[in-house]
Amino acid sequence: MRDNLIGIAHFFRPSFNILFIIKLTTMLRINLLLFSFCFIISFCYNNSFAQNADKPGLMNNYVKLVPGSENSGFNRVILSSDIDTTWNRWKERGYSFGFNPKVTPMYTTIDGILSTPYMIQVRGNVMERNKKRWGYHVFEGYATDDKSRITMLVNKHVELDRPVAETYYYSTVYDHSEKAYNWFKLGSDVRQHSFLFGRDKAIFYGSLRMTNAFTLGNIGKDDLLENQPEKDAEQNFAEDAKHVNFKELKGSGNGTMFYDKDHNIVVIKVDGKWMKIVVEPLPKGVEYGF
Repeated sequence: MRDNLIGIAHFFRPSFNILFIIKLTTMLRINLLLFSFCFIISFCYNNSFAQNADKPGLMNNYVKLVPGSENSGFNRVILSSDIDTTWNRWKERGYSFGFNPKVTPMYTTIDGILSTPYMIQVRGNVMERNKKRWGYHVFEGYATDDKSRITMLVNKHVELDRPVAETYYYSTVYDHSEKAYNWFKLGSDVRQHSFLFGRDKAIFYGSLRMTNAFTLGNIGKDDLLENQPEKDAEQNFAEDAKHVNFKELKGSGNGTMFYDKDHNIVVIKVDGKWMKIVVEPLPKGVEYGF
């Protein structure tokens, strides 16, 4: 009884009352904040649901979970966009060129850096034409002007009886002339180093070491054309290649060599003049089995 009276007396002490009121007030504030946070989350969720209520199957149409196999409990994700011929980007060449907006969906955009510890694949399709640009492009990387681009494509051409994979840096000329292709550099990003590749010329700043035979160009009068053909180089590639030969030999510098197949001689330009390289038969006892 005495202890109870002491406890009651202690409760009514002024300092104890103030401390109790502070603790009670703090607890009420925390509970109010939690309630407000839950209310806001609930409101945002319900509002978002209400906005999309008139779009049944929204997520099912654009973000799909597909079973990995029949009767599988594991899924994979498919993202897709609609076909819309009125999309404003279709007015820009860099988006529409080589595509049919009536068949090709709008571009699906990821607004952030795409990073994956796995590889990225571009798969083949039965209907390649409106999935890859012109049915060939598997990668495009654009420069600051958003027009010139690095391009990688497969199976646009067959050369020497084999399908070709092609890589180049396309400019804004938008044709197939030499000026339409910027330099594509391999080896480094240091000027006057490494190896430059253009449409019809390669410049090696570094040394060239070969572990197999080196063959000079076999060029005769039938491989040369003085005047530039009028047609686009892609449609008139054989004649355009002859003009490239003529232009290169005409403007070549000292040290340029080729094999003149019409006269069966090797020639080199020395001091601005074409000269024949003197050759002779192999020494006695030197023979090759090929």
